[in-house]
Amino acid sequence: MCDVSFRAHCSLFARWTVPLPVILLNKPFHVLSQFRSDDARVTLADFVDVPGVYPAGRLDFDSEGLLLLTDDGGLQSRIASPRFKLPKTYWVQVEGAPNEQICKALHNGVALKDGMARADAVRLIESPDVWPRRPPIRVRKSVPDHWLSLTISEGRNRQVRRMTAAAGAPTLRLIRQRIGPWELGNLQPGESISLSNAQAWRQLKQVRRP
Repeated sequence: MCDVSFRAHCSLFARWTVPLPVILLNKPFHVLSQFRSDDARVTLADFVDVPGVYPAGRLDFDSEGLLLLTDDGGLQSRIASPRFKLPKTYWVQVEGAPNEQICKALHNGVALKDGMARADAVRLIESPDVWPRRPPIRVRKSVPDHWLSLTISEGRNRQVRRMTAAAGAPTLRLIRQRIGPWELGNLQPGESISLSNAQAWRQLKQVRRP
């Protein structure tokens, strides 16, 4: 047992020998995917009180949905690095009437400034049963909108938004619904659940690359 004089050393030793839980967070709209901010913007520190975990990949300030946090560098790399091609699925509300041609264009590939990009899978979906966004999206009565489910296995900066814009359907709202084996489920904005590091690795190893 650690006495008082060695408590800090024992705590540090435990920190490096016992993996922290993996956190699955529903990141709200207009929250930075980091724990500190140079301005007054809201950060992950307002929702996660587990010290020592960091995001495995990022989710844009104006995007919502599933974000994983871990202290395991290997797990972070397997989730975030493009070379592992872990599929990520998004619910995307886009401007314009439902159009199968847009789905075909996204699946076949669209030209971006940093090269061609394609969706592994894309389809039209009904409006998902999700929380209202605050503030709400911009609505124009003369222009309809619809939802897509879109899966990619890359991770370029703002890739989904740039892809839908290139296909002629600008993104109005973007929610990440799935990362590899993990789904958003019923988590509401700001809510999180945790699983063990060992459980996360077991689930990850069952994922097949596209």
